[in-house]
Amino acid sequence: MDIKFKKLNKTIIKCKRCPRLNKFINKIAQEKRPQNINEKYWGKPVAGFGKENAKLMILGLAPAAHGGTRTGRAFTGDKSGDVLFDCLYSVKISNQNFSTHLHDGLNLNKTYVTNVLKCVPPEDKPKIDELKNCSNYFNSEINYLKNLKVIVALGKIAFDNCVKIYKSRYGLNSKFLFIHGKEYLLPDNKILIACYHPSPRNINTKVVTKKMICSLFLKAKKIARF
Repeated sequence: MDIKFKKLNKTIIKCKRCPRLNKFINKIAQEKRPQNINEKYWGKPVAGFGKENAKLMILGLAPAAHGGTRTGRAFTGDKSGDVLFDCLYSVKISNQNFSTHLHDGLNLNKTYVTNVLKCVPPEDKPKIDELKNCSNYFNSEINYLKNLKVIVALGKIAFDNCVKIYKSRYGLNSKFLFIHGKEYLLPDNKILIACYHPSPRNINTKVVTKKMICSLFLKAKKIARF
């Protein structure tokens, strides 16, 4: 891993800039949930992962309370991640259709996975100052991924907060509406694509299907040219 990324990820993992979030993830790690009661939770901010030559970024809002906050890797060990990596495997972005823990052999093809927020907020509702604190990390990831062409935002909240960060950075005036599959050109010439979140609720109610998600990622690969 590039020394810049190593330094960034170490800084993220040690970050305590948001007392409310720090207190919340410590509470989760101590209390756990019944099915994971014997596991040692990660219980720290969760850095992004993937390839430094990534042409595609997959962006969520925050680590899941008993997913990334437990395993130490975004979308790892939760139901949404199960759907996501099954789809990524189907379109040859991932070498396997599951992601269960940090050393499960997962390898991504020219893709980087991260979250707008590196800590899970209570009720998945970040405060403005928390978003602002974490936006510096997101901006660094964008800057360090020199080959990045496409950002796929999973869910409206991740999409809206990604747009907020870009508006803060570039002073955007354009309207960005969350519509599944809709593409937007960002000021740094990257393409932002909105995608319904692969949550159990969305899958079970057919708001989105695996076929729809796979089609979207095939389009993202084509735009990013890999």
